[in-house]
Amino acid sequence: MVGVDRKRLVADLEERFGGTEEALRAVSRQAMDLADSGRIEEDMGYELTADAVVSNMADAPDDYPVVERWNWWIGSLELSYGAYQRFRVRPDIGVTDSGPE
Repeated sequence: MVGVDRKRLVADLEERFGGTEEALRAVSRQAMDLADSGRIEEDMGYELTADAVVSNMADAPDDYPVVERWNWWIGSLELSYGAYQRFRVRPDIGVTDSGPE
């Protein structure tokens, strides 16, 4: 079982979609949890890898940042199979807005 290589996933996500360290860490952590759960294999018949995560996230709208892309994909899985909401990332993770000055 190869699974998700977290270091590679973070590097691939950063290269493809950008994002803060916090956002990349949160998405990769949830990807690891999703891989460990075996849900993708059970529901879709393939092992979750870094390539599969990036490929699925690439289907999200182009203007979505990394966390929104992840949540978009998880939302698609939720609609199709159910019980994927626990893998969502809080939408405010990685938001760098420091508020009013």
